[in-house]
Amino acid sequence: MDTHDEDSNAPHGPGGRHGPDNRTAGPGEPRGTGGTDEPRRAGGTDEPAGSSVTEDTARPHVTPELSGPEVEPGDREPQDPAEPLVGTRLGVAALSPRYQVGAALALAVVAVVACVHLGMVFLHVAPSNTVTKQHGKAIDDWIYPEFEQNWKLFAPNPLQQNIAVQVRAETRGEDGSTSTTGWYDLSAEDGRAIQGNPLPSHTQQNELRRAFDYYAGTHDNNNRPVGMRGTLSEEYLRRIVVLRLDRDHAADGGTLQRVQVRVRTAAVPPPRWSGERVSSEPAYRVLPWWTVPAAEARGGVR
Repeated sequence: MDTHDEDSNAPHGPGGRHGPDNRTAGPGEPRGTGGTDEPRRAGGTDEPAGSSVTEDTARPHVTPELSGPEVEPGDREPQDPAEPLVGTRLGVAALSPRYQVGAALALAVVAVVACVHLGMVFLHVAPSNTVTKQHGKAIDDWIYPEFEQNWKLFAPNPLQQNIAVQVRAETRGEDGSTSTTGWYDLSAEDGRAIQGNPLPSHTQQNELRRAFDYYAGTHDNNNRPVGMRGTLSEEYLRRIVVLRLDRDHAADGGTLQRVQVRVRTAAVPPPRWSGERVSSEPAYRVLPWWTVPAAEARGGVR
């Protein structure tokens, strides 16, 4: 008997060499799940009608094109680069703890200084009271000369004059010769800088005018100091005019030796419908010559 015959006569039962139920079902006998004629799964076309439905074929068949791939938590689409990431700290919170402490201290210092300044200005313009009587010197030291306040705009007789501050200088050249410059109209320079400027600086509008008002309020008509702030107001005005002359290159390569200030005052013409009569002639107030310290003459004013 050849090998083929042995294989064909071998038992096909549970102990057979082809394994359990590995035979072709006879007529009227249900097909086995392990036979060679097992019906095709879902999607096949050869399954006979009335055949049993297995567990796999009972599940609904989902077309990948319709459902799309499953999105894992780590496979989400990236956010718009213009949008901040969720959970990202911004501003001061993004700094390290050490820099956060530094920023908090800086903000605290600015807030304290601002409150102190507002309090000093309030006490300076407020009527005389117990605080100003006891701490008047400290208030004046804080206010003068940069933060002096006045109420001329709201006074019963507001300022109705055009005041121009002018200055000239005596210079020494490199060869030792001295010369005197012409008059520089510093107020006109500020006026040209302000004209057409929607946001002019405070210094262009008020620095020069307030410096002379401060000087006039601490000196008599003979330019003699009155009170303890007379010398301070003189130094303040001198430093401003020296700085302006340096900007205009008045020394022309030489050195400033002395400066002299004069003030031109002219009345504002009244409107046509007014019957008020005012003089149109300007008045001049000429201040004495002031010697420029060597440090300021070399450009030390900033």
